[in-house]
Amino acid sequence: MSNPAVPPRSLAEALRARDDASLAALLRARPDLITPVPTDLTQLATRAGTRASVVRALERLDRFALQTAEALAVAADPAPYEELRALLTGDGGDPAVSAALPRALATLREQALVWGDDDRLRLVRTARELLAPSPQHPSPTGLGPTVQEATAGMSPGRIQDIVTATGLGSTHDAVSALASLTALFTDRKRMSALLAELSEESREVLTRLVWGPPYGQVTADPAAHLRRLLDLGLLVPTAPGTVVLPREVALHLRGGRAHRAVEPLPPAVEPAATHRPQVVDATAAGQAYTALATVEELLKDWDEGGPAVLRAGGLSVRDLKRTAVALDVAEPVAAFWVELAYAAGLLASDGEADERYAATPAHDEWLEQPAAQRWARLAEAWLTATRVSGVVGGRDAKERTLSTLGPGLDRSAAPEVRHRVLTLLAGLPEGASPSKESVLARLRWERPLRGPQREDDLRSRLAEWTLAEAELLGVTGRGALSGHGRALLGATAPKSPAQAPVGPGDKLPVHHRPTVAQPLSPAEQATASAAAARLLAPLLPEPLDHVLLQADLTAVAPGPLQRSLAEVLDVLADVESKGGATVYRFTPGSVRRALDAGQSASDLHAFLAAHARTPVPQPLTYLIDDVARRHGHLRVGAASAYVRCDDEAILNEILADKRAAGLRLRRLAPTVLAAQTDPASLLDGLRAMGFAPAAESAEGDVLITRAHAHRTPPRTAPEPVPDGPPIPDATLLSAAIRAIRAGDLASTTPRRQTDRPPPATGELPRTNSAETLATMQAAVLTGEALWIGYVNAEGAASQRLIAPVRVEGGFVTAYDHTADEVRTYPLHRVTGVAELADEA
Repeated sequence: MSNPAVPPRSLAEALRARDDASLAALLRARPDLITPVPTDLTQLATRAGTRASVVRALERLDRFALQTAEALAVAADPAPYEELRALLTGDGGDPAVSAALPRALATLREQALVWGDDDRLRLVRTARELLAPSPQHPSPTGLGPTVQEATAGMSPGRIQDIVTATGLGSTHDAVSALASLTALFTDRKRMSALLAELSEESREVLTRLVWGPPYGQVTADPAAHLRRLLDLGLLVPTAPGTVVLPREVALHLRGGRAHRAVEPLPPAVEPAATHRPQVVDATAAGQAYTALATVEELLKDWDEGGPAVLRAGGLSVRDLKRTAVALDVAEPVAAFWVELAYAAGLLASDGEADERYAATPAHDEWLEQPAAQRWARLAEAWLTATRVSGVVGGRDAKERTLSTLGPGLDRSAAPEVRHRVLTLLAGLPEGASPSKESVLARLRWERPLRGPQREDDLRSRLAEWTLAEAELLGVTGRGALSGHGRALLGATAPKSPAQAPVGPGDKLPVHHRPTVAQPLSPAEQATASAAAARLLAPLLPEPLDHVLLQADLTAVAPGPLQRSLAEVLDVLADVESKGGATVYRFTPGSVRRALDAGQSASDLHAFLAAHARTPVPQPLTYLIDDVARRHGHLRVGAASAYVRCDDEAILNEILADKRAAGLRLRRLAPTVLAAQTDPASLLDGLRAMGFAPAAESAEGDVLITRAHAHRTPPRTAPEPVPDGPPIPDATLLSAAIRAIRAGDLASTTPRRQTDRPPPATGELPRTNSAETLATMQAAVLTGEALWIGYVNAEGAASQRLIAPVRVEGGFVTAYDHTADEVRTYPLHRVTGVAELADEA
């Protein structure tokens, strides 16, 4: 540890003065710093200042913390706390900004973007380069360069002319001239007097540039009011025809503020409507049941093998349209359901030569689970998936169209945005639905876009899709988070304002504060999903064991049917309409389908009598008997194919029918016709002519045709694409900090002075093998610690602080202070050794 009384001279020294809890907070906020674990605090500080790491850290700051960093970037380096506060509050002050500034500054310090005491605040160099104004990268503050920076290429004579024009005394050099000019521009009283002498046209020019961009264009022969501004240094030429408003002048005109609008507090998520929690839960449960029915229908439609896989991967536009028609939804909604089933591991490609999409074996297991558990699996898959159906139809970086189930749909920020949106909903009172605009405004404050606002704001689009998808899935009802949705998130119901404690500095109502900080771990999410299923189960409708038969050859299912009943009815009748009640229609084709599946007429009559709450209508009885009487009267087998029938008149009728010409039939016997086509085509042709043939086996038995359920080999659900390195857990943090501390001890411990020049910073000590062995043996006798350089078997070099215990057989056994354990090292891998100073 460094002496806390001495101000740190570098970021490494500032990190060295931190305790373990503070280092853990840094590594948790910036997990990229721990991959791999730094060897010491100097390397940690170096890594924290790299461009990629700093950019990532800046992108994760909230708006006020980012505005604080931007203000530091245009302040002096180092800057006292009061100067920073003045840049944010302006001359008039702002109590809200002053109250929120310590929190923002603590965030920047915690993430190692700012270091130093309050009287010497320093923004890390890379962050200053990214946020400071430049012609290529204008600052979000709208400020330009300082007077000293703007006049860097100006001749000393021209600088003296400006100083003289402002009424200041001439100086002997340009440095002192610029210092006096800067003092004038930062003196509020003298600067006001100087501006008061300007014409209205001159002041209007300054007003147009004051909030940025600070650059303007002038002609080779500027007007008098522009010439006056150039003579006084209020505008400084930077290139032919281009002038800039110096930062000091702009700050005076702004009243000392670096930003036009400072936002110290997050915008509140405003409720747009409030419903009774029971209504919200019932609505969400109804939508959850619809979601289950939709996914089941999708997989049933693809049960015998779904659409073909495109050569580049994914689903074709035509197949997506066909699926949308089958599900009776819009194409974007169909893409959502397909991607959701894929994310849950319920469908995948079969991997065959003629590759197609089909249900996985996991789908059959999923169907056997209770409805609430099936919903929880879908909801959990949605919450954690990085694949986003909303980008389907867009273009990737190579201008290729993004297709459903295809590559390029992963958006690593999606799980975090979904979790954050639902967390904001969980912070509202129960039954309250937010306005979409307030949710988007809150997210933009929490993660503002650096630079000009782009139309392609991915986080905002992800948030909009989250709100729509949560409603489709039944996580929300009427826009409000349901009880089972809250349990899925691992959140608790917010307390009323009277019950909830308000911490110091808490400026927001309690229900505007998040109730969940981070996404749950896999184990925690499994527990939360189980809790959500328990809450949802009583709200789902109980499956019915009956239907209502009507005289118009239809059956009405007034609710969800038991699986066994629904499976038989799907074969016996065609679905005519869906909704709260499903309407089935009986047709000759549907009845024949049931007979082909092995049912007899008596079986069908018994089935309808057992499951109908109304008497079986006579037309339906006649329909079943009529189709059954004709079913199987004709028999089709393989010759290539043949037709046999005991009634010669029927065969004569077939031969006389012109529609049979394509079958190329000929009579082999009075009761047998042969065809030059396959049995399946022959069956289809005869059915198209109005007959009801049945297929038979080589033994003459009727073949029972059942739907063939095509399944893929066992597949795992797609793994989410992480948004950067994962947040380290407590065990990893503890081990990493212990290793960093030990490595830092080894690298900073003083060495005893020798005739040999000391190694450069970060360089391993170098001694020959004889000197290394002698020093090791002496340390064993004296019990002293040594500093060594070591290269392991993989070639990785490190510095270690050891206390040798035994040297023999080409190995040294020592207590390694770096690893905090006894270890044995081969002497030939020790690059060198150095003794520690006596005071160490």
